[in-house]
Amino acid sequence: MSLAFARTTALGVTAALCLLTLPASAQTGTPQRGGGGSGRIEAQTGEAVFAHVCAGCHMPDARGATGAGAYPALAGNAKLASAGYPITLVLNGRKAMPPLGDLLDDDQVAAVVNYVRSHFGNDFKDEVAAAEVKAAR
Repeated sequence: MSLAFARTTALGVTAALCLLTLPASAQTGTPQRGGGGSGRIEAQTGEAVFAHVCAGCHMPDARGATGAGAYPALAGNAKLASAGYPITLVLNGRKAMPPLGDLLDDDQVAAVVNYVRSHFGNDFKDEVAAAEVKAAR
């Protein structure tokens, strides 16, 4: 087996495992606004979104993980200083991280970005507003 094939397979498996941490309603169906079976993630607070979506790959302590793939630490992450960076990543995904823009509304994205930027050893004071997320879509 070639190294490139092994890496591609490992990333695919890792992405699938991360998606398994999403609620069942978020794994299937056409994403729409609204609750109950709509394909949207229903957690509303930043802490709840992090616990239900992000912690599966970035770990509950936000220190990241390495195994079949590499998931960066969010704890003490200087890249979070620019609020636009995590907004873009949550909305559009990157590498093994799936895009969550169709599963989270603007308020949820703002809440989870604010939560991560103010917890886990991060102390960024400027809060993201839902309007900023909307503008980034």
